[in-house]
Amino acid sequence: MTTTKTTVDMWFDPRCPWAWITSRWLLEVERVRDVEARFHVMSLALLNKGREGLEPWYAEWLKLGWGPVRVCAAAEQKAGPEVLRDLYTALGTRIHHQKAPIARELYLDSLREVGLPAELADAAESEEFDEALSVSHHAGLDPVGEDLGTPALHVPLPDGRTVAFFGPVITPVPKGEDAGRLWDGVLLVAGTPGFYELKRGRDVGPDTRP
Repeated sequence: MTTTKTTVDMWFDPRCPWAWITSRWLLEVERVRDVEARFHVMSLALLNKGREGLEPWYAEWLKLGWGPVRVCAAAEQKAGPEVLRDLYTALGTRIHHQKAPIARELYLDSLREVGLPAELADAAESEEFDEALSVSHHAGLDPVGEDLGTPALHVPLPDGRTVAFFGPVITPVPKGEDAGRLWDGVLLVAGTPGFYELKRGRDVGPDTRP
């Protein structure tokens, strides 16, 4: 008897710690459920472009956000969407574990690790791939709804529907069967017609440790 894997699509911004945790959770889910994760790039800088009333620290944080997402968009255009899985891991490991500065060296080291051309680092300072980035961004977020960002997931359900939602926002990364049980629960609530929100206040920050 053969089973068909469920393909879950996740949209990420490499700098978002919450998205990073969710992405590592999905890799854990792959180990314990018939699930395959595919990764796509979105941009928090694009999401908040022109938005007024941002806290000063966040506005400054967003300014550095264009480089990583542009490099991801360029890599996808040049080598195909499958490269984002490893490139995201390379970038995210350096950003969230090693606390590497958002700079050209980050891009060069990450591209080298996954065997991509060094010249893709030039995209960080270019608008050449912004249209492709925007297309990917909106493909992921438009079905989720207004004022929501990353992590954004699209999941096909057994009844043929595909649900798109923000989250789950979790910390730290659930491992093994704990990851699988959370996956089961997320599918249950997300697949319930008319279900929109389950939320509580956060009292801890993102724990991005491996």
